Amino acid sequence: MKNADEFEFLRTLALKLGATEARVIPAGDIVVENRVVLKCRFGCDDYGKKLTCPPYVPKVDEFRKMLKDYKHAMIVKFKSPAEADADVSRNLLRSQYDSDMSRDIREKASRFWSDWKGDKKRILLAVLELEKAAFNKGYTLAVGFTSGSCGLCEKCNLQAGTCLHATMARIPEHAVGINMKKTTEKAGIPITFPINKKPEPTALLLID
Repeated sequence: MKNADEFEFLRTLALKLGATEARVIPAGDIVVENRVVLKCRFGCDDYGKKLTCPPYVPKVDEFRKMLKDYKHAMIVKFKSPAEADADVSRNLLRSQYDSDMSRDIREKASRFWSDWKGDKKRILLAVLELEKAAFNKGYTLAVGFTSGSCGLCEKCNLQAGTCLHATMARIPEHAVGINMKKTTEKAGIPITFPINKKPEPTALLLID
């Protein structure tokens, strides 16, 4: 692996863009597991509804092969302004469907999702800036992965099969099998999950 100083320009930019931590790691340290996409298929409303989500993205085994072509990656961790206490955190998904849930929890969950939606776009824009900076330094195959499913359109242009924001849309890490909890632990910058008050959304940049 190259000297980490070679990528200091990316780390500096990540912090400038609002990251709390950024660390370059060997791409081989990224933990990829087949089971991760089960959480997409069973547990996420966006499965099959967005071109950046399964089954429209590379399969886990396809991604493993692609990952072998990369030598470096950077993990970029953010702090979200969205907030969820223990009760809300345990019921974030349920709050969207269960009208019998207490009004207080539903209102707090609604605020969380609203804040999180805005935060996802902020993180995506940061990922795109990092990707562009790497490209301009000669790492022309740099590509970013972001946290959470795409929110660029109210409804994905799925029927036509063409992304309306193809230059901006990026795949969530878990959609190709990346276990970010294990990957961040291995990198020495672990994330707290399940959420404890404030989420720690984490993006990933493959560099080559």
